Amino acid sequence: MVEQETQTAQDAPAGIEQEGEDREGWRAADSAGQGVVAAFGQTLKTLRVRAGLGRAELGRRLGYSPSTVASFEQGRRIPSPKTIDEVDDVLGADGLLRHWKAEMEKAQFPVFFQGMAALEKTAIELLAYDSHVVKGLLQTEEYMRAVLAMRRPPLDPETIEQRVAARLARQDIFDRRPAPLLSFVMDEAVLRHRYGGREVLRGQLEHLLLTGQRRNVEIQVMPLEAEDNAGVNGPFTVVTRKDGKRFVYAENHATSSLETSPEQTVLAAARYGIIRSQALTPRESTEFIERLLGSL
Repeated sequence: MVEQETQTAQDAPAGIEQEGEDREGWRAADSAGQGVVAAFGQTLKTLRVRAGLGRAELGRRLGYSPSTVASFEQGRRIPSPKTIDEVDDVLGADGLLRHWKAEMEKAQFPVFFQGMAALEKTAIELLAYDSHVVKGLLQTEEYMRAVLAMRRPPLDPETIEQRVAARLARQDIFDRRPAPLLSFVMDEAVLRHRYGGREVLRGQLEHLLLTGQRRNVEIQVMPLEAEDNAGVNGPFTVVTRKDGKRFVYAENHATSSLETSPEQTVLAAARYGIIRSQALTPRESTEFIERLLGSL
């Protein structure tokens, strides 16, 4: 899926690959994000030392261990926006640390996903079809760690921790008010892969059953025996923003794209409607997941 020339800077969130951008550009942007995290950590350490607090004392006041404070200062872990607010108050930074919140929040995502993460925060509707792994918004922490640990080349432990924290933060979408409409269709094979082992899959299936009980969430399964599947071209997500603007996001191992042209977004939404009609109904999907869970 290639980004259309009709996209403008004001239409597309920052962080989505522009036409012709390659992985080298992503690496440069990711390095810049790491620089932001490192600079925040140095500022935090300077303010802590100036306040005459050791890591243990600061950690006690924030509810963290000294090693976690060290990981913040050394740029190995990104604190949540709430933690940044708290440490700003504890150290009497007068907003100096709060100033970093937006950039720090952006830096916790890989650069190719930053724009999509921003869209999720303002979405009134999100439609997602997946054929490889459970959607990040639906993953348990254990499933996240299992999937991230399988990446090749391997991710370093600090990056995995940052990605896990970022994915968990994205799940705030389920508790947002007014509640967005969220629909997920996933291939049956996604639910059968035992990534992380039997117990990790069991926990993931239980989580799907609980999440599917929310009034604004629909989860459907595309069975292996289905003779028709309009999603054969691969996974994609359709997001509708509060202003009615639609986006279609897709990624694979080598590229990421965001469609913004009205023609392509309408077609993608229509394709998703066909996929939904070909899948098991939400009730049938719940029964299917329950049977699968019972077989583990």
